Amino acid sequence: MSMIDPDAEIEISGYRWVPGFAQGFVRDLRPRWACEEAGIPYRERLANVADKPAWLVEGQPWSQVPIMRHGEIAMFESGATLLHLGEMSETLLPRDPQRRASAISWLFAAFNTVEPPIFEHGNISFFAKDEEWARLRRPSLEEFLGRRLAPLERRLSQSDWLGEAFTIADIAMVTTLRALSGSRVMDAHPAITAYVARGETRPGFKQAMADQLAAFARHADNTE
Repeated sequence: MSMIDPDAEIEISGYRWVPGFAQGFVRDLRPRWACEEAGIPYRERLANVADKPAWLVEGQPWSQVPIMRHGEIAMFESGATLLHLGEMSETLLPRDPQRRASAISWLFAAFNTVEPPIFEHGNISFFAKDEEWARLRRPSLEEFLGRRLAPLERRLSQSDWLGEAFTIADIAMVTTLRALSGSRVMDAHPAITAYVARGETRPGFKQAMADQLAAFARHADNTE
């Protein structure tokens, strides 16, 4: 059952529509997933990706989603939304001091250590794939990515999740690693591949994905 409720106190912004290659990867997926896992109702606020409204331009320095509002509190960046939602639910963020610290550490690792080279890999594999510099960059980048993923591979070969139980750290890490799905980098890391698959089969992920895609489908003509 979707946690979308037009009367909810929490508001998550997303896009009305994006091109097909980006569907399922827009980062409002992260707080949507967290809300589904914790049973936290939220309402949507959708923006035109090509003609961004004033509330998005003014509310996020780079005019991107998600922005999340909780009553009078507003924040941007998906990591900030996950931390805020984690404070609302022990399902998302343990209260035990060490388990909590570990979850927060892994969340920052997803965004600061793992995501930047994955973002670069996406750039050379999709946006700049026909450029000579991208072809030359690929071998060293994939070698670097392998070194970044090796500690994750070791950890996830021994545990289903980054900690003792699923947390916001896994929402951050799974959504980050999904961008490598189907690549030869991911093929070399079976434990990580299985980990991403476990995340994607969780009911909370499936519902969050369905709701994001439903918004795109409602606005498939990219008009109001």
